[in-house]
Amino acid sequence: MPKLNNGFYRTLIVALNFIAVQAFAQKESYIQSLNTQNHWVDSVYNSLSRKHKVAQLLFVRAHTNKGRAYEDSVARVIKEQQVGGLVFFQGGPGRQANLVNKYQKLTMVPLLVAMDGEWGLGMRLDSTISYPYQMTLGAIQDNNLIYKMGQQVAADFKRLGAQINFGPDMDINNNPNNPVINYRSFGDNMYNVAKKGIAYFKGMQAEGLLTTAKHFPGHGDTNVDSHFDLPLLPYSRGRLDSLEEYPFREAINAGISGVMIAHMSIPALDSTKHLPSTLSRPIITGVLKDSLKFKGLVVSDAMEMKGVTKYFPNGEADVKAFLAGNDIIELSENSDRAIKLIRKAVRKGLISKEEFKEKVKKVLAAKYWAGLARYQRISPVNLNADLNRQVAKDLVQELSDASVTLLKGNATSLKLNPFLKTAIISIGVDGLTVFQQELAKSYPNCHLFLIGKNTPAIELRNVLALLKKYDQVIVGIHDTRLRPQSKLDYSSDVRLMIADLASRKNTVISVFANAYTIAGLPGIEKSNALMVCYQMSPELQISAAKVIAGSLKPTGRLPVSVNVFFPTGSGVGLQ
Repeated sequence: MPKLNNGFYRTLIVALNFIAVQAFAQKESYIQSLNTQNHWVDSVYNSLSRKHKVAQLLFVRAHTNKGRAYEDSVARVIKEQQVGGLVFFQGGPGRQANLVNKYQKLTMVPLLVAMDGEWGLGMRLDSTISYPYQMTLGAIQDNNLIYKMGQQVAADFKRLGAQINFGPDMDINNNPNNPVINYRSFGDNMYNVAKKGIAYFKGMQAEGLLTTAKHFPGHGDTNVDSHFDLPLLPYSRGRLDSLEEYPFREAINAGISGVMIAHMSIPALDSTKHLPSTLSRPIITGVLKDSLKFKGLVVSDAMEMKGVTKYFPNGEADVKAFLAGNDIIELSENSDRAIKLIRKAVRKGLISKEEFKEKVKKVLAAKYWAGLARYQRISPVNLNADLNRQVAKDLVQELSDASVTLLKGNATSLKLNPFLKTAIISIGVDGLTVFQQELAKSYPNCHLFLIGKNTPAIELRNVLALLKKYDQVIVGIHDTRLRPQSKLDYSSDVRLMIADLASRKNTVISVFANAYTIAGLPGIEKSNALMVCYQMSPELQISAAKVIAGSLKPTGRLPVSVNVFFPTGSGVGLQ
């Protein structure tokens, strides 16, 4: 047996130690990765024709709930055009995993798969976990919980073969009537929005997921939905710099990998009539890239939305978005036409060769960073179990517990006698609620009542008369709609009933709806105790029941201003 050379042996040990250290070292961020030459990116870039380079910038729509013909049409687009990525919408996880595996086989360069996952996969897919809405998260005081949520969301995305989350939403929702952002925002306080958004995206990026702050420079103070028309943001440059842009500026400084541009007319930044910010070079290149020094992926909002196509039809919007500074053109109305028109613009020299190269290489670098250079197909084995793991479910409950906000009351007013005759009422529903079922465990001498959104006045009067025989009343106000809007769809008679209940002694009210709905319930501020729980999820109903039963202290703070009684930051902490 040959004798080992001691010098060689020591060198080998040092090399192995170095490899081990490197393996456990934290992965560099996507933004950091752009500063170093990448041989895979260079090689792929050099192998692509100009047509296929342009195609890398196009992301097309995909679904798994539209049938085989639709799925096959997307497959043809991928195969023929070699687009850069997909954005998945409604469907199911198993079907999506199978489709991603199928679609990835059709490409020369692996597809970057994106989704809108502001509250996780459940925002788009059935049979998956929905984390609380961002407005609910805005009430939480421990941002580390939101970081942990980001980690879990990233694990879900990666398990399903997705590499980029079009989130978090970092708009400041300072317009209660905002029809498109609203509960999707962390609130109306710019500092809270920035801190929460940063915690969320850092959690995701730490686990290898690309993220996208949206909708730059801020979609929170609009009363028009850009899916249907072009909103106007009429404020001064000073106001935009100091307020709307603040969370995005902080996110950029904290290393976010992507920013999505809103479709808005913003005269203070670009006075061109009817020009959406998505198509504005002064806004994207001038403000975002030059002034704010953002080096990451710039993503357009969906190019099929009326806010952009209304004034720039027939593919004109796609070219303008490309020339304005977007790196990813999301959901063009016609991707084949967009590729042809953008190629023409490149050929005409409307963009410099260096800027065009930088765009394509940024997308390729994102693919490399997300692991697509070593792409592996998605395994269907245990997919459902992996996406519904107990640790994630436990975190949803923990987040819900931490968000419950006591707006009025104290330990005494919340402490109801479990042995007294108790009425537990759920309003706005037509079946027993989790809230009632949970509370019934703690109040054995209780009766459960259901009040619909439009219960006739005579029935309401009968119930109110009956309730006089009860020693204490617990009320849940529920919004059963998929999207919790700023105003409840209750009849005026039901609203009057809520005011009557609030004026009675020994009444505790919990609102499982958008916090803004409280402003539309005059008299509710007179409640003996009032809690806002932001949405009608089972977990938040359990959290409210725990607070009333005395096993949980409410620590949430109101993330938006509701009215003069309940401004931003309201919340009673129990000692």
